[in-house]
Amino acid sequence: MYSSKDKLLRSDKKESGFTLLELLVVLVIIGLLTTIAGPQVMKMLGNAKSDVARVQLENLGVSLDLFNLDVGRYPNEEEGLKILIEQPEGLDRWSGPYLKSNEVPKDPWGSVYVYTTPGTKGKPYGLKSYGADGLPGGTSENTDIILQ
Repeated sequence: MYSSKDKLLRSDKKESGFTLLELLVVLVIIGLLTTIAGPQVMKMLGNAKSDVARVQLENLGVSLDLFNLDVGRYPNEEEGLKILIEQPEGLDRWSGPYLKSNEVPKDPWGSVYVYTTPGTKGKPYGLKSYGADGLPGGTSENTDIILQ
């Protein structure tokens, strides 16, 4: 025979856990939250990458200015940004490396930054990233990011 203690244990087991209906309701709520919040989160991630690219461009610009102060000129396009980390032959006043890393950083989308000389609007150089698509022009995440 069963004791009252056995009946108590069995009745607790019947009442514990979730019903299928309760689980479905929770899954529907999670799905609704994901469809509402998901696009906003993705938009913020895209904006964050653009912000990282702007900061990296500004850091490269400062490094180029330091190079100019030491050497007396900005790198030509052939030398490019690589000159900020490797001393070329014949530049005795080079006192780099001008970047903390051992390589020139790539933009957040994995592409190289575009260095041109002379720059636009009378500037000695130009620095830009072509954005997520890696092509000139574009909108949203594909917008070119240019050091102004």
